[in-house]
Amino acid sequence: MTHVLVLNGPNLGRLGVREPEIYGAASFADLVAAAERWGRELGLEAEVRQTDDESEIVGWLHEAVDARAHVVLNPAAFTHYSYALRDAAAQVTTSGLLLVEVHLSNPAARESFRHHSVVSGVATGTVAGFGFDSYRLALSAVAARLQA
Repeated sequence: MTHVLVLNGPNLGRLGVREPEIYGAASFADLVAAAERWGRELGLEAEVRQTDDESEIVGWLHEAVDARAHVVLNPAAFTHYSYALRDAAAQVTTSGLLLVEVHLSNPAARESFRHHSVVSGVATGTVAGFGFDSYRLALSAVAARLQA
């Protein structure tokens, strides 16, 4: 099975508690279970991780390059300002791996500071606004690209 790292940035460990009107009532554990199941259904081994630490997520992106693992990335708040994360994400795609940026909500429909992503320009593609289904759609895109 193809290994895919499903990486999540700050505050996503608080799913179900933090602003459920925006992010939904399901927990991070629910997301992990769903992503792992969707991965299996698509012939992918989805390994889901979450951190509030910018350096840790940068290190995971380096690990993806070294291990030749594709990435589904929800950078969360790092989306809008972390050039370190952007540069690490660029290493994924320039090494020939897929990196799909995901968001539970649609950042373009929210506060103006959320409208810009420093990651989008180096991502293979972006899926946003579909709640947990954003992850399912991202994993489906990875699987489709690998079969093409």
